[in-house]
Amino acid sequence: MRLTHVFARAALAATCLLSAAGAQAGDYPDHPVKWVVPFPPGGAMDAIARTLGESMGRALNTTFIVENRAGAGGNIGAMAVARAAPDGYTIMIAANGMAVNPALYKDMGYDPQKDFTPLSLLAVVPNVLVTNPARNPANSVAEVIAQAKARPGHDTFASAGVGTSIHLAGELFVAMTGVDMLHVPYKGSGPAMADLLGGQVDYMFDSVTSAKPHIQSGKLKALGVTTRQRSSALPDVPTLAEAGVPGYELLPWFGAFAPAGTPPAVVARLNDAMRQAMADPKVRETLNAIGAEPIGSRPEQLSAHLAKETDLWARLVKERNIKIQ
Repeated sequence: MRLTHVFARAALAATCLLSAAGAQAGDYPDHPVKWVVPFPPGGAMDAIARTLGESMGRALNTTFIVENRAGAGGNIGAMAVARAAPDGYTIMIAANGMAVNPALYKDMGYDPQKDFTPLSLLAVVPNVLVTNPARNPANSVAEVIAQAKARPGHDTFASAGVGTSIHLAGELFVAMTGVDMLHVPYKGSGPAMADLLGGQVDYMFDSVTSAKPHIQSGKLKALGVTTRQRSSALPDVPTLAEAGVPGYELLPWFGAFAPAGTPPAVVARLNDAMRQAMADPKVRETLNAIGAEPIGSRPEQLSAHLAKETDLWARLVKERNIKIQ
């Protein structure tokens, strides 16, 4: 009899908890949402968060406040979000680093696949292999490979830092072509680009967002984009796979996450708002202007993508012996 009472009371308590969660989800959101960007302002990630946040705010009748929390390859911001209350009022935009960092850092302070609730894949911003035409005679990917093989260890490629998509694009290129090129890491893409323009380094697999103005001005020559399909921002530039590296593909992706345990109803509201924003012609126009190609997905698609990417980059990091310096 006592056990019956215990189970009855437990069932009643569970019903009350579910009712409270449902009420909270039904009222969501009733105050501003903090959108953490784990990198400094000014990049593609920051622009995507601000653009989508503005549209989502209108859809959900609230304000999305972007907070830049940079450091440790995105780990500082990610750790703060992982420890935040799982109520939908703190979310994060993340990139490939969510999949790469577990192979680079011994202790990040969080688990990308266990400590977050995926919300949606947001966009892809292709990287593009560029060189300074005033300093380098290479006019195609085939010529880059031939030139590098003719002088092993001589040619260099710059990056925004170890483990960034700009760096990994170069490492994947080296691994798939068998060339011997020297990686030169910088603290951010700005200094790397400055040295590429100045002729101190030979190549860079830069983001289309920051490379496009220099390509249009003629200061840089675009040789190939890293995605499977051509970039709508640079439709005349072939993919690296088309240009001589069959099977090459690197997708610099951006996704949105909430802390683990965020109520499913809240996740659904955020996902709907994100996909609605990415279908907005004005949002798409803004994203296209920075070279971002909107995606929009269900949470489970982002979860599967993160798991696949984590395995992929763990293999490359081990193969190329990539380490944080």
